[in-house]
Amino acid sequence: MNNCLNPLDAFEFTREEIDDAIKNNRLLSMEIEFSTRCNLRCQYCYISEKKHFSGELTREEIRDVILQSKALGARKIIVLGGEPMIYPHVMEMLQFIRGEGFKVELFTNGYQISSEIARLLFDLGVFVVLKMNSRVENIQDALSGKKGAYKNIQEAFTNLKRAGYPGEYGSFGVSSIICQQNINDIPQMWEWLREQNIIPYFEMITPQGRGRTNEWLHVNTHRLKEVFDRLAEIDRVKYNRNWDPQPPLAGIKCLRHQFSCMINSQGDVFPCVGINISTGNIRESKLSDIIRDSEAIQDLRNYRRYIKGPCRDCDKSSHCYGCRGVAYQLTGDYLASDPWCWNNINKQNEIVHLPVAAEQLIPQQAPMRVITKLEKVADRSGEVSVYISNDMLFLREDGFLDETVYLEMIAQAAAALNGFKALGANDKVVEGFLLGAKHLEIFGKAQLGETLTVSIFKDTYYGDFSIIKGKVLRGDELLAQGEVKFWENKGNDT
Repeated sequence: MNNCLNPLDAFEFTREEIDDAIKNNRLLSMEIEFSTRCNLRCQYCYISEKKHFSGELTREEIRDVILQSKALGARKIIVLGGEPMIYPHVMEMLQFIRGEGFKVELFTNGYQISSEIARLLFDLGVFVVLKMNSRVENIQDALSGKKGAYKNIQEAFTNLKRAGYPGEYGSFGVSSIICQQNINDIPQMWEWLREQNIIPYFEMITPQGRGRTNEWLHVNTHRLKEVFDRLAEIDRVKYNRNWDPQPPLAGIKCLRHQFSCMINSQGDVFPCVGINISTGNIRESKLSDIIRDSEAIQDLRNYRRYIKGPCRDCDKSSHCYGCRGVAYQLTGDYLASDPWCWNNINKQNEIVHLPVAAEQLIPQQAPMRVITKLEKVADRSGEVSVYISNDMLFLREDGFLDETVYLEMIAQAAAALNGFKALGANDKVVEGFLLGAKHLEIFGKAQLGETLTVSIFKDTYYGDFSIIKGKVLRGDELLAQGEVKFWENKGNDT
């Protein structure tokens, strides 16, 4: 399964529409998984080996969230998987989506696309994107992880063409990942598709799931740039199409986070497939509330204010931010610069990766600094580690920590999370004050030589004020929990 799944966004929506979506917390498109079941085992798939099929969305829940997206302004639904054609109610759902006036894109490996199904899809006006990574049988089968995949894909391709694709009411695309196994054939395949008026939708691998562990697929950045430049040259010379090569998609700009989101089969809302941070679940909250309250979604919608490192100062930053999925998967930070962008080849030392030492993030100096590293960042939450050393100010003579330090750990963890957001994003020192603490509960003691985890969550925020809930843990054992209230001068600079 590919990670960047919206081939026409850059051309369908105007800048004015996108700006309105940002300003008013609206959507223009939405991606959704009906199920993660699949008949193939693609070597680049974003899904890990462990799959969960229980608790997947019901038809009623799918219909409800689609209607919620419509109320937010969405005009297009992108259907992902797994393999959507395995889902037993796929045609019913596609008919529902089209009946509500949406455009619909269906990403499929061609499973069960018979002549009859191909015609039904065409008559329904579904934009089909067929996953085809190679026209060489053994390469396609190897990348799909199943012998016979090539023949099934070619049969689906033939059936779709005979049904009328591509046509006025049935657009047709082919999705391919660029990897070591097919890279030499990519330009020829690009031309083959262009000649048939089929949209070539070629992208870099996102290092996620099997796409991360199967490093033998990966292409070095210099070679990727050569391929992107070659495809741009082909389009310019042969087809009078002009575009500026940039990752992660050939010929297409990906700014999806400004106007879209992704719903997985369990109801979790992600900024996109590559940024697999849950910002909420539609079974617990309305989609509108999730989009409004998600710090990750809002940060990405206003990326020019918050993006870090060389991507921030790039002359393409008004229309490019690299691949946010690659940035998140490789650095742990969805606002980091894209390490695989060819413009950043010689700027790797400017890209921050988690974990980050606490002294880079908070003003406290030893021995008042009690946290060690910021380990993880998610939506309105994060984790820091605390190593209890013998020079820690709060260590008693008997080797145990004074239990009052637990609140200080939570407060410093919150400060570290705020400091990290500003790290490399601007030169302004972020002002902030701890206004108070409450509800401290202590359940256990910690001692010299132990490493603790402090987990925090921004439970409530309004303007510059926020309430942070924190837990101090030793492994799975809860030692303490409490709340701190912060004021932070966020300012209005862009």
